[in-house]
Amino acid sequence: MSLVVETREIDPIEDPLAYADPAAPLAWLRRGDGIVAIGDDVVSTIRVPAGVESARSDIIASAWRKLAQDAVIDDPVRLPGTGLVAFGALTFDENSAADSVLIVPAAIIGRHRGRTWLTRIRAADADAAHERSAEPQEYGPHWAGTVGPGAQSPQGYQASVGEALARIAGGELSKVVLARDLTGSIPAGSDLRRLVRALSTGYPDTWAFAVDGLIGASPETLVTVQSRTVTARVLAGTIGRGADADADTAASAHLASSTKDLDEHQYAVQSVLACLRPHTRALAASEQPFLLKLPNLFHLATDVEGELADGDSSLDLVGALHPTAAVAGTPTPAAIAAIRELEPFDRGRYAGPVGWVDASGNGEWAIALRCAQFTAGRDEITVTAYAGAGIVSGSDPESELLETRVKFRPLVDALA
Repeated sequence: MSLVVETREIDPIEDPLAYADPAAPLAWLRRGDGIVAIGDDVVSTIRVPAGVESARSDIIASAWRKLAQDAVIDDPVRLPGTGLVAFGALTFDENSAADSVLIVPAAIIGRHRGRTWLTRIRAADADAAHERSAEPQEYGPHWAGTVGPGAQSPQGYQASVGEALARIAGGELSKVVLARDLTGSIPAGSDLRRLVRALSTGYPDTWAFAVDGLIGASPETLVTVQSRTVTARVLAGTIGRGADADADTAASAHLASSTKDLDEHQYAVQSVLACLRPHTRALAASEQPFLLKLPNLFHLATDVEGELADGDSSLDLVGALHPTAAVAGTPTPAAIAAIRELEPFDRGRYAGPVGWVDASGNGEWAIALRCAQFTAGRDEITVTAYAGAGIVSGSDPESELLETRVKFRPLVDALA
């Protein structure tokens, strides 16, 4: 398929989300900037199910490269997110029954540092005169949903952590990230844009996303590529915020000096550096992690930056990086095997890559955390939410359970 793409700067739009499809929004937002698909018209979908011979990220990257090479692009704006763009969400595990997907919408509204644009994308043989006008849709009624224990109960989670600690003590692995799930439902026909907006405004420093029913607000960048500059932010090591200023200070000081959390963080940083080196030049990371403060918790964070090697794209880096030690463990094969045995559910796209890519390979990709998968049924929309914690030597099962509760809070509060 050959695509024709046209991007034009337009007058500022206060709420791009109002243009999204209420039932299946496609959105990527941070600090008020980002891209939102208009309505539900889709030009192309690259969907890769389980059971394929190659890595799904490789299949998607190859298909995207072909689609982008054949496209005719008119983009005088040339900002991050202009021109030919696709939204993507990939599974955590190659064995997952869920699909990995890359979606090219017919129209996108974008905003970046005070500038706004409209991109239209169509097949070369389609009539441009039939393009729909970009009109906002009034938000549907407010709705609320609740979630409760899913396949993994709190007691079962602590037992799984205990088993993971035994395997770590036995030398099988150094770290494994174990998740648990919450399930529930919301009324059929609910306007899912309301959830995206609540997460985006409540947690402005995260990546708020909605792709193929996966909705969340992730604080963790997997990789960003812009003009061949590669950046990544590694998060590993977490503690809940205090109830007052003194408790907040004590919590942050504890995290900054915690040997267990610093070790967990170092595993994650080294994993990212090892994966990026073959694809980059002049790769560097800060020597010491800093404290990233979010509304409900602190993370240990390290920023990584480098220069992209010739011929690679952000999708290639997604394939190289995922899964990181921050969401899987160390060594990765042993951690994945442990996750498959100790988690009684399929993660789907939780902790997988989510983001966007353009025709030049630029893109922004986060790890799908603080998220839930929404699946529409005839009478209701089912919701499955996930949260996990990194298990290393010295971890305490009860403390790790409490960490998952803190991580569930953004989504649970927004659902309510």
